[in-house]
Amino acid sequence: MLPNEKSAGLREFEFTAADFERVRKLIHARAGIALSPAKQDMVYSRLARRLRASGDRSFAQYLARLERGEAQEWEAFINSLTTNLTAFFREAHHFETLSMHLKAIPDKRPVRIWCSAASTGEEPYSIAMTAVETFNSLTPPVSIIASDLDTNVLAQGERGVYPAERVAKLTPEQCARHFLKDAAAKDESLVLRPELRRLITFRRINLLDAVWPVQGPLDVIFCRNVMIYFDKPTQYGILKKFASLLREDGLLFAGHSESFLHATDLFRSIGRTTYERADRGPRGLPRAG
Repeated sequence: MLPNEKSAGLREFEFTAADFERVRKLIHARAGIALSPAKQDMVYSRLARRLRASGDRSFAQYLARLERGEAQEWEAFINSLTTNLTAFFREAHHFETLSMHLKAIPDKRPVRIWCSAASTGEEPYSIAMTAVETFNSLTPPVSIIASDLDTNVLAQGERGVYPAERVAKLTPEQCARHFLKDAAAKDESLVLRPELRRLITFRRINLLDAVWPVQGPLDVIFCRNVMIYFDKPTQYGILKKFASLLREDGLLFAGHSESFLHATDLFRSIGRTTYERADRGPRGLPRAG
């Protein structure tokens, strides 16, 4: 879209209110995402790229192809409308709490963690780094499932290669311990050590699917800054399935703007967007920081 198109009311493709409603229904049915009316310009901008790439001449034509069930374009459609804002050790207090939780697990038994919104990999790798530092070993007894709806970001995460600016907020000690220089890169990109990458399995999982390819019991679930895109009934259904997968003493980490007050029968807060199952006795988890 040209810089003055919005103000002049001009667009490359016609995009009516009815088109937007079709988009809202399609993305909600397939991914559970509830688009607000304020997202109309964002939706146009992102999907206009798909129309250009696919050769469709109108949104009506493009959306009709989706409704016919073209699998490849469905994947591109969902990838276009999902937001992937992430960083290493984002909401750092969660990783301090995670470290304390790992230390409290008895007998150093195998620990299983699910990062359910892995994006480009910074979050699951932050979990892996926390495990390495907590156990002071490059081979801690921890396995991590890293999932996302967007296949493009999952591929980036699986590569484990990051430009220097993406790791700039990590300490020099963390960079030296967890990263190697990417020999194939012409810039200052770094690649995660193979030992950390082996702790993580990347896979595409849609949280709306009736069955998830994840087996319990899990010690920890990270589901941060995802629930804000779902309506309350969808959130409750996902939380109910999380509760069934989580160990009795397991932890659920949510995003800073998320609250589960509508699901107090499933989870209760133990401070700073950290939750435990509501059916276990209070334990008084030490506060991080």
